[in-house]
Amino acid sequence: MLSQLPTQDACLSCGACCTYFRVSFYWAEGIEMLEDYVEPLTPVYSCMKGTNQKNPRCIALQGTVGEQVSCGMYEKRSSSCKEVQIADAQCNKARIAHNMLPFIQIDTEEPENDDNFERVS
Repeated sequence: MLSQLPTQDACLSCGACCTYFRVSFYWAEGIEMLEDYVEPLTPVYSCMKGTNQKNPRCIALQGTVGEQVSCGMYEKRSSSCKEVQIADAQCNKARIAHNMLPFIQIDTEEPENDDNFERVS
């Protein structure tokens, strides 16, 4: 399967996770969210409106998936939103479901220290 390297702003042209997963979280996790963005799920969990349905789409997602998107409440997003990271398994699962290429993670090695370098004259 083909894949691509993510850029720092890859989420701004994706949005797949916001239209694939139910965004649920502990109802009192301490984040002030707009009441009309949240709905109860269980006695102790809430979810973002629009995500607890067959074809989820978070109410806070703005734009077109796969083109240009943004989160209408990025600074106050839930812990479950923060858990999904660019190129992780959840990200790629959502991207594949939207017929988008998955990202590959590249582990970069720290440059070696060349303190023992000897200069030859």
